[in-house]
Amino acid sequence: MSLDEDPMLTSTEESLVRMMWDEVFSSWLNIALVAAIFFLIYKILSPTKEPRPAEPERDLPPLKKQDMDLKQLREYDGSDNGGKGRVCVAVNGKIFDVTRGRRFYGPGGPYSGFAGRDASRGLATFSVEPVSDDYDDLSDLKPSELEQVKEWELQFNEKYDYVGRLLKPGEIKGSYSDDESDISEVDHDKKD
Repeated sequence: MSLDEDPMLTSTEESLVRMMWDEVFSSWLNIALVAAIFFLIYKILSPTKEPRPAEPERDLPPLKKQDMDLKQLREYDGSDNGGKGRVCVAVNGKIFDVTRGRRFYGPGGPYSGFAGRDASRGLATFSVEPVSDDYDDLSDLKPSELEQVKEWELQFNEKYDYVGRLLKPGEIKGSYSDDESDISEVDHDKKD
């Protein structure tokens, strides 16, 4: 006699299956848990599609090197207004074109509060809240926070294109030549 023909075993298997079936469907919570398990198994085993970017990346020519004050920097917040969709962020007195990282810094991104602004204080204090519209000299930051800003500046410098300096109120713009990043001050009598 083989095991397949043993009536006692068949009866025990049926009894076990019936007991599990009754247990699973005895409560709405159990039904919900079983449904969640099957859904998760489906998600794990099903092929995943690459998420499409919310907005197609635009290949923009490099931004012309220029110094900006806070008002001019504000135009580069990722909107299609004055900055034509570009995103720039200032860190430690330097402005970087972060348009390549617009899904982070552009509208709707987790760091969109930094777009078109001086992000130094937010980066120093690990805060992504929108920053002030006033010039911030960072003089009240702790030494460890100032060190943090310098580290962020180095990271931005490695990853993004340098645009120019963030001007203090009343500071004169420099002019950049097309083939070098050196600046020379413009006429001191004119303020842009």
